[in-house]
Amino acid sequence: MGVVAEDNRFMTYKTRKSFSQQFGGLGFVIVLHIVAIYFVASGLAHKAVESIAGPIETKVIEEAKPKQEELPPPPPKLQTPPPYVPPPDLDVAIEAAPTTASHAIAAVSTTKPVAAPPPSAPVADVAPRFDAKSRANAFPESEYPDQSRRLGEEGEVIISVLVQADGKIGDGKIEKSSGFERLDKAALDYYMRRGKFLPGTKDGQPIAAWKSIKVTFNLKK
Repeated sequence: MGVVAEDNRFMTYKTRKSFSQQFGGLGFVIVLHIVAIYFVASGLAHKAVESIAGPIETKVIEEAKPKQEELPPPPPKLQTPPPYVPPPDLDVAIEAAPTTASHAIAAVSTTKPVAAPPPSAPVADVAPRFDAKSRANAFPESEYPDQSRRLGEEGEVIISVLVQADGKIGDGKIEKSSGFERLDKAALDYYMRRGKFLPGTKDGQPIAAWKSIKVTFNLKK
């Protein structure tokens, strides 16, 4: 019976100690809540958060704009020329300068002299004729131009020679051309150089008169 009594006293002490401990813990919690409410009410909590976190800086970074390509300068504007206004018509009388003696001399000196036409021979009673003693009456084949032979030039030319009173040739001309200048010149040159003639006469006296001669150029001979 004594042992049981000791156990009951022990159990009662333990129970009382635990109650005091529980009461102390409850008081601590109440005090903690009171302190928290005080901090919230006084703004100390907000300052404490700011002191811990520190100020947050915000910076706005502008987006880099793309560089625009430089456009060529516009072409310069052309100035419009003023409208054309024709000058007024002015009638100005221009007097010709008098011709001086020096101008007249210059005009005369630059003018080519015109050859005088051959004198017309009187009509003879007896026309000039070939000298029968001369062998140069007929046009020889040797006088046919070589170039005319190669080119096949043929034709008939009529020339006239002026036979003087002494039988010499004073002038010559082409009455009818063969169509080739080389043939015409060959015939006229030959009779002006080699022809032998008897002069024409009028009233029995020798005079200067024209003699016509026909020369035929033919390669088939």
